[in-house]
Amino acid sequence: PSTDSCCPAPGPVPKDKIRIYSMRFCPFAQRARLVLAAKGINHETVNINLKDKPEWYLAKNPFGLVPTLETSAGEIIYESPITCDYLDEVYAGKKLLPSSAYGKAQQKMMLEHFSKATLYFYKIPMGKIKGDDVSGLETELKEKFGKFNEYLVKKKSKFFGGDSITMIDYMMWPFFERLEGFGLEHCMAGTPELKKWTERMWEDPAVKACMYGTDFYKVYIESYTAGKVDYDYGL
Repeated sequence: PSTDSCCPAPGPVPKDKIRIYSMRFCPFAQRARLVLAAKGINHETVNINLKDKPEWYLAKNPFGLVPTLETSAGEIIYESPITCDYLDEVYAGKKLLPSSAYGKAQQKMMLEHFSKATLYFYKIPMGKIKGDDVSGLETELKEKFGKFNEYLVKKKSKFFGGDSITMIDYMMWPFFERLEGFGLEHCMAGTPELKKWTERMWEDPAVKACMYGTDFYKVYIESYTAGKVDYDYGL
C-alpha cells in the first residue's frame, strides 16, 4: 500500500539548503551524512521507510534506495558514491577527493575491493541469528580484513588515502561502525593497522556527529532478520 496519505511529499528544498533522503540505520546513506557533516553543509533530512516507500519517493529515485539528494533547483542525485562525489565537487571547504586523476582512480579501485566485503556484514550476523554455520563466511571476511590491513601497512599511512581522512575512509567507515553491534569484531583479529585506523576514525568529528550506539545496531540487525524493522527505534 502507498503511504502517501500519511507521508505527503515534502515541499521544495529551501534556497540555502540541500535535502538528503536517508534512513537512520543505512550504512550507504551514512556515507552521504558523513560527507555533509565533514564539509559542514547546510542540509535537511527526510527519513524514508524503506519497507513501505511512498510513491512520491519512487518518482524521485526509481531504485527506491537511500541516499538521495535533492537541490533547491529540483535536481536529484542518488547512489552513495555518486552523492558523495557530487557534494565534494559542488561545495567549498575541505576537499575529500584527491585532486589528481590517479588519486581519484586509486580511491575508486579501493572502493570496488571494499564493496565485495559489504555483504558479509549482513550475511554473518543474520546467519548467526538464524542458527546457521557462518564459520566459512567469517574466514572469508577475516581474509578481506587482512588485505585491508596489508594495504595500510604497504601505504605506511594512517588512513586509506594518506595521513588525513579522505573520501575512501568515509565510504568504508559506516560498516566498521557496525562491527560490534553486528558481533563481528573478532573478525578483526590479527589486523593491527586496521584496528588503529578504526580507533583514529572514532575520533573524527564527522564520525562522532553521525554515529549511533552499539545497542542501536544490535536491535536493528535482529529486527531486520525477523523482517520487522522498527524505523523509529530510539526516537
